[in-house]
Amino acid sequence: MDFDKKKLISYIKRLNEPKILVVGDLAIDEMIYGDTERISREAPVLILQHTKTKLILGAASNAAHNVATLNNGKIKVIGVCGDDYQSGQLFERFKEAKVDAAYVVKDATRKTTTKTRISGSISTSITQQIVRIDRQTKDPLSRETENLVIENLKKAIPEVDAVILSDYHIGTLTKRVIDKTIEIANKHKKIVVVDAQKNLETYRNITSMTPNLPDTQKSVGFFINNDEDLKKAGDKLLKETRAKSILITCGADGMFVTEPNKKYTKIPVFNKSKVFDVTGAGDTVTAVYTLALAAGADSVYAALIGNIAASLVVKQFGCATTTISELLCAVENIL
Repeated sequence: MDFDKKKLISYIKRLNEPKILVVGDLAIDEMIYGDTERISREAPVLILQHTKTKLILGAASNAAHNVATLNNGKIKVIGVCGDDYQSGQLFERFKEAKVDAAYVVKDATRKTTTKTRISGSISTSITQQIVRIDRQTKDPLSRETENLVIENLKKAIPEVDAVILSDYHIGTLTKRVIDKTIEIANKHKKIVVVDAQKNLETYRNITSMTPNLPDTQKSVGFFINNDEDLKKAGDKLLKETRAKSILITCGADGMFVTEPNKKYTKIPVFNKSKVFDVTGAGDTVTAVYTLALAAGADSVYAALIGNIAASLVVKQFGCATTTISELLCAVENIL
């Protein structure tokens, strides 16, 4: 694709300006590491000698963390957590990441979503994930908690430039919360970007959305095998969501942007040979794409910046973030 490099750099330099709100399913990724010691005598399982535990912001929390590293903490989150030990860990990580969690609602009837990954290693091999344990409440929010979330939306949305709806389908984004978020954001003329895994047609009158290829296929009801299929899928999502653009992330095949009036742009993948871990890469794309839109970029340039950001975080293990300086270096090295 043809692009103006100076224009691209100018947008990247402005990523620290917009104020963002992330609304969605908050979570902690607990990474437990150990060195393989021996097989247990109690059962045919590995015994690991614990080496370290790392707590990382995951799900919608990861999108917020990605924003925070780029705009120096001009980021708020709205979601729900439990009133438990893990909620304390969540708030502590938000504080460390410079994410404003003042609008997060505690609900003692729910668990704070925590995804524990246990990984082992030996000196002659790479670290290998062995098992993942999920701790979460997937039921929709109670009416009382839903009301508290909506009251916080009314307070927070006027204070920001753009809103990210990050739906991991763990229960926070009920239809009422979704509709109210979009309604309030549109009333105040705010950008709204959706990152959801299913039911994409339920998000209407938004600025954009960033589904991946498998989730797009499920939503549109047909397999996508070529560019013509991508065009058809993008047009269908545009019509159903009344969005201004659709960004479909296609993994190793890059990205595809659909805009009204049959305008299509294919963006190649960067750093394809250096992929280590794609965990959280979608959160990075959505965060950077939204920041770029709020900084004045059009959908194509915003997607290009998001693509470059994804090429950086996939080189790291687990959910990761990037910075403006890293993005600027990548522009020089990749493009």
